[in-house]
Amino acid sequence: MDDADAVARALDGDTRAFAILVDRHAPVCLRYATRMLGNRDDAEDVLQEALVRAHRALGTYESTRDFRTWLLSIVANRCRTALATRGRRDRFIAVDAADREVAGEAPPGGDDLSAVQWALEQLEPKHREAFLLKHVEGLSYEEMAGVTGAGISALKMRVRRACERMRDLLEDEDARTNA
Repeated sequence: MDDADAVARALDGDTRAFAILVDRHAPVCLRYATRMLGNRDDAEDVLQEALVRAHRALGTYESTRDFRTWLLSIVANRCRTALATRGRRDRFIAVDAADREVAGEAPPGGDDLSAVQWALEQLEPKHREAFLLKHVEGLSYEEMAGVTGAGISALKMRVRRACERMRDLLEDEDARTNA
């Protein structure tokens, strides 16, 4: 059953159809929320809230739109709200599937993955969001625009700035550790 069929069945009251959509798309949404918020518990809360909102708004879903993009836009909005509610930049980011967390101001010693995760954490949330959607989730700029509501040229600039900032941070750290 494709997403459009599952949505149609869910709208007709088939709860299993909505469960299929959740099973299909929740892992991507959780991964994205965890990386945006840096905390798996917060990400799970955001995902639950987004899924409830998606279920309530299912009648507004346009079948011409990719369901994953539509759901990710709800998750992205909930992440932005969660970050704004915190009143500060988040200082943690999930490092791997086991959800280790790296904290602090200085880059961590050790593996390259930790350094990349640290650099990603240093980005402004809108740049981190664009970077994650493009390079981790593999969305096109058109899909990213659907998720964020930002224009394609703005998203290209955010991705470019994120990449430049991360490169600078990683080069600085590499120079420090090899000095």
